[in-house]
Amino acid sequence: MNQPQPFAPLADHGRFDYQGIHQRPDYHWPGGKRLAVYLGFNLEHFAFGEGMGAQLGARFAEPDVLNYAWREYGNRVGAWRCLELFDALGLPAGTIANTALYDHCPELLEACAARGDELIAHGHSNASYQGTLAEDEEKALLAHCRERMATAAGTAPSGWLSPWIGESRHTPDLLAETGYRYTLNWCHDDQPVRMRTRDGRGLWAIPYPQEVNDIPMIIARKLDARAFADMIVDQFDEMLAQSERQPLVMGIALHPYLMGQPYRLRHLRRALTHIAAHRDALWLTTPGAICDHMDGLFL
Repeated sequence: MNQPQPFAPLADHGRFDYQGIHQRPDYHWPGGKRLAVYLGFNLEHFAFGEGMGAQLGARFAEPDVLNYAWREYGNRVGAWRCLELFDALGLPAGTIANTALYDHCPELLEACAARGDELIAHGHSNASYQGTLAEDEEKALLAHCRERMATAAGTAPSGWLSPWIGESRHTPDLLAETGYRYTLNWCHDDQPVRMRTRDGRGLWAIPYPQEVNDIPMIIARKLDARAFADMIVDQFDEMLAQSERQPLVMGIALHPYLMGQPYRLRHLRRALTHIAAHRDALWLTTPGAICDHMDGLFL
């Protein structure tokens, strides 16, 4: 009887090889900059009385009015306050959006597009989870989101972030096959990494933060706005210093039902003002522009 080999290599995704950050080619961002900074502005819509969603308070039964209404505050009030802040500081954003918002509040997505922000596909709704879909269902979801955004905004999205970072074994392959050029799902690096796909096209993994991200910080770790703003500033200051050695990407993930609350917005303003004061040393950008730059350098 064959015995299992307890020290065999572990299962691997096969999407990219290991390469320490000190072992890579050097390059610059546009204008000779070394640190690229982007805002990942998550706009989400949730089904009433069913499905998934972040929780402020206990959820006993559906309809869960408390948590549904708290999340909806982000679309009605918080997002507009955040856009005012981005405008005041002259900051672009990558708007990571559920397509259900085109049915619910299209004027919010139109306002983001009017600012010149990049629209990034984020599933149809954050009330559902992508990773459990059959392959044909998942491909249909990716195609729907791309087509709906193209119809509404005039330009198809080049990037994708799954609701709840849900992936199947085939998600990177399906993204490349449906026309996407980058994913934000993987948080394994501070530089873009090229992922292998089965059709040979490949896909950029653009760094997306799971630490400098208001949901895990505020909902999971129970920190609040002052500590989260301090985290943004500390991350920025350290990465700016590190970028003297390698070009780096710093993302900041924001959800307006969290950071659009007035007392949290005040601390977000402090953190983003600190970053904006260093704009001459930075590339303030979007994930799609980072993808374009990497294509120009390496493809």
